[in-house]
Amino acid sequence: MSEALWLAEYAWLPEQDAPTPDVLIETTDGRITAVTPLTPSGRPDAGVDVLGDAVRLPGLTLPGLANVHSHAFHRALRGRTHGGRGDFWSWRDQMYAVTSRLDPDSYLALARAVYAEMALAGITAVGEFHYLHHGPDGTPYNDPNAMSAALVEAAAQAGIRLTLLDTCYLTASVGGEPLAGPQRRFGDGDASRWAERVGGFTPDGAHARLGAAIHSVRAVPADQLATVAGWAHQRDAPLHVHLSEQPAENDACRAVHGRTPTALLAEHGVLGRSTTAVHATHPTGGDVSLLGESRTAVCLCPTTERDLADGIGPARRMADAGIPLSLGSDSHAVIDLFEEARAVELDERLRTRKRGHFTPAELLTAASAAGHAALGWTDAGRIAVGARADLVTVALDSVRTAGVAPAGVWFAASAADVSQVVVDGRVLVRDGHHLTVDVPHELATSIATVIS
Repeated sequence: MSEALWLAEYAWLPEQDAPTPDVLIETTDGRITAVTPLTPSGRPDAGVDVLGDAVRLPGLTLPGLANVHSHAFHRALRGRTHGGRGDFWSWRDQMYAVTSRLDPDSYLALARAVYAEMALAGITAVGEFHYLHHGPDGTPYNDPNAMSAALVEAAAQAGIRLTLLDTCYLTASVGGEPLAGPQRRFGDGDASRWAERVGGFTPDGAHARLGAAIHSVRAVPADQLATVAGWAHQRDAPLHVHLSEQPAENDACRAVHGRTPTALLAEHGVLGRSTTAVHATHPTGGDVSLLGESRTAVCLCPTTERDLADGIGPARRMADAGIPLSLGSDSHAVIDLFEEARAVELDERLRTRKRGHFTPAELLTAASAAGHAALGWTDAGRIAVGARADLVTVALDSVRTAGVAPAGVWFAASAADVSQVVVDGRVLVRDGHHLTVDVPHELATSIATVIS
């Protein structure tokens, strides 16, 4: 039995609008077993007599953060695709060039470094939207899930939890254009063969679970959407889908199917409580209603959406419709959920020219509990008895946070202010350093192998 006692200078507890000072947190075998706020005199309320064995956590302690949408290999593009003009589609050509250089070994090395960078940022679970299934020419590896296994092992070595969202990707356009060039490695032929391949894979380790994804209405024909959704629903697995990321996607879907992507997904049984739509940047009013009525979640990726000039989605309108919001770093232009969270509020200000759309507590929920739920880890994302012992401590004495009220970290802190990270009761990051991975070195070396 592994037990630990933590004394947080401030901790953000569930259902609270602001952090609570002086909170004693007890953990056993990776679970939180007691949460005791202390009295102003420094004595515990719940009969705990000895604080000498407690590890003190100076700063603000949050529940573990969840990165709901990741393409790990995109990290190799950071700082390399920003010059000149263009849009999402021109960026995509540069992204495809990286896909052709990855194999299971190089992807393991790159993903391990990327997931370790996430750990440094306070991320304790990630959803990997994974479609690099086969060899560069589309030929399956001897193990058809070798790339999936590499990602699972990468997360284990980096020390965070993983939901592998195995992605069905069959066509290059809404009209059914076949995959060609770098896209060939994404495809399984049809949804039934996708289901057969992914059904033969069991992630190795309690840190990982398997989910499903529909890449988009561009990449999965309408008559095969139900096959992917059915596979996920039968297994009570998370189901994710890129949705209305660009206006061109909406226009093409209307031209072919006479309806929006959201309406098409609803028609084929894709929407629902276990489904997360990624981006939803350009929904119609009817789309928002469909998402809200079905309780489909939405993952916002503001730093990627602005980097790719995708636009600003109607975050507040979606939240008001009952749509749970979560966050992802997607292309990893940055890996910083504080930046993603405050962008939800600040981008809404730009869109509406008004302030005050989301409270700090709402931003915390999006970055933690709602994100973990979207990935199937419903027992994480809260500092509460019975929850996973994920604790992320943010320094309140850095040049960014000095003098800031603890609740203000969402508008002041960055990933660089994360000082300690505990995942399932294990210390993974201490004093801002990963305990097992030399993150800068491994990022540099692994990226160098896939960038010409």
